[in-house]
Amino acid sequence: MMIPDGTGDGPMLQEASRELEAAIHDARVAFDCIGLGEIDRAHTSAVTARTAIDAAVTAVQAALAQAASHSAGDTAAASANAAETEI
Repeated sequence: MMIPDGTGDGPMLQEASRELEAAIHDARVAFDCIGLGEIDRAHTSAVTARTAIDAAVTAVQAALAQAASHSAGDTAAASANAAETEI
């Protein structure tokens, strides 16, 4: 599996990528622990994976909100420029 390095993405998406990589690792550890019969450790790793996924979702939501605010700002600026041109 190839995980993008996030070059060119904002810091929020880079953080989401890091959190998802951590979640993948923790899920694999949980899977292996189940196979070894280490249920307590599997539970801990599964909870940690879930927490990392929640953090990634939060980071992606923040990136979406930031993109929407930039988009709204760009639209407002374009409208203001168009209004000035008409005058």
